[in-house]
Amino acid sequence: MAGLPSSEPLAEVIKEVLQNSDQTLAVEKINEFLDKQNNIPLNIAVTGESGSGKSTFVNAFRGINNGDDGAAPTGCVETTTEVTAYPHPNYPNVVLWDLPGIGTTKFPANKYKKHVGLEKYDFFIIISDTRFRENDVRLAKKIRKMKKKFYFVRSKIDRDLQSEEITCKSNFDREKTLTKIRDNCIQG
Repeated sequence: MAGLPSSEPLAEVIKEVLQNSDQTLAVEKINEFLDKQNNIPLNIAVTGESGSGKSTFVNAFRGINNGDDGAAPTGCVETTTEVTAYPHPNYPNVVLWDLPGIGTTKFPANKYKKHVGLEKYDFFIIISDTRFRENDVRLAKKIRKMKKKFYFVRSKIDRDLQSEEITCKSNFDREKTLTKIRDNCIQG
C-alpha cells in the first residue's frame, strides 16, 4: 500500500494518508480495500442425503430453474455423483458446490468427509427433506469439529403440508404444521 506495510490495519493506513493531507490516496486505499473484500472467495458446500433437493437448492440459489442451461442436474434417482462447482451469476467470488448425497452405497457416511473433501469449503448448507436424521447430525458434528459454520435447510415442506392437509382434513392448520416442522428442526 504505497510504501506502507500491507499487514498494517486499514484504519492505520487511512489515518496516516489523511494526516499527510492526501485524501486522494485515502480514497484510493479505501477502494482498494473494498475491492479486495469483494473478491474474497467464498466456497459454499451444499450437502445432505441423496434426494433431499440439494441440486434444486443450488439452482434456486443461483436464480435458475431445473433444466435450464448451466443448471445442476436433478432427478428422481441419485443424480449428483461427483462434487460439482456452480459459480453464482451475480457474485463471481461465490461458488456453490453441489455435493453427492451422504449415506448412499457410492458415498457411505463413514467415508463421506474424505470422498467429498469437506475441509476445503468455507461454509455449509445441510439440506434435509424430512426430519433431522442421523446423517444430518453426523454432518453437523463433522462441520463443527472443523470449526466451520452451517445452516440447516428443510426442503420439500410443500409435500409435508399437502400430506398433513389430506390426513387432517377439516382440522388442518397450515401455520400450526409449519411451527411443528420448524420446532422439530430446531430440536434436531
